[in-house]
Amino acid sequence: MENLDRIAAMNRQHWERMVREGCGFTLPSLDLDRVLIRRYAEGSLDHPPEPLIWMYPASILDGVEGKDVLCLASGGGQQSAVFGLQGARVTVVDLAEGQLQGDRVAAEHYGYPVTTIQADMRDLSCLSDESFDLVYQAPSVCYVPDLRPVFAEVTRVLRPGGVYRVCFTNPATEFVGMESWDGHGYRISLPYAQKEETSGGSAQFRHYLADIFNGLLAAGLSIEQVADDPQYFTEHRPPPDPGTWHHYLLYCGGFAVVSRKRPAGQA
Repeated sequence: MENLDRIAAMNRQHWERMVREGCGFTLPSLDLDRVLIRRYAEGSLDHPPEPLIWMYPASILDGVEGKDVLCLASGGGQQSAVFGLQGARVTVVDLAEGQLQGDRVAAEHYGYPVTTIQADMRDLSCLSDESFDLVYQAPSVCYVPDLRPVFAEVTRVLRPGGVYRVCFTNPATEFVGMESWDGHGYRISLPYAQKEETSGGSAQFRHYLADIFNGLLAAGLSIEQVADDPQYFTEHRPPPDPGTWHHYLLYCGGFAVVSRKRPAGQA
């Protein structure tokens, strides 16, 4: 982790601070139910609890027992715990050591092995070629300015036929924050052409649809599925208070793309 560039150094510091402050995305999931995970993976669970609702589409969790799974820039002990409880061989790569500690806590709590590596998602030289069946990435690509290095590294470490699941914020609402609620809606205040926003101690980037889909194809991946964030459609009774996280998600969410590494020689 030497010679971090400005962006990586800023974002690592940001997430280490989030760990110290107990941000929800840094807390390991220690009350997961194996039966509920299995039902969700099979598509028979109508109202999945957190963190399962974040792990969409549910089909990505099916059939992972005995598979090599990389949770990329997805530390914290949430997603890795779901895969570990299903018998996957899990490796977690994250920029923040504090996040990786959450993965180790979850693994010790449930009793499965996990490999944790502190690294930048743009440089996975610590990992061998064609060593994973599935790369799962939480909404973390917003912290890099260019998707191409990430997609190239993912393709390299995936086995032929391996699957990459990654999610994105809708680029139209990338920089819309909870604090922008004005009593009627969440305001879009920055032009679509603005790609970078530095606030709250982190640097985040808007990725346009062309960059996402053309980038995946150019990296040698075939797109198999696009899934909207299910929290766009979550019914709340009573409705959440305006300006809260769950209220914000009713207006501003994202989507996931599931792609597969094409075998050598296949167009």
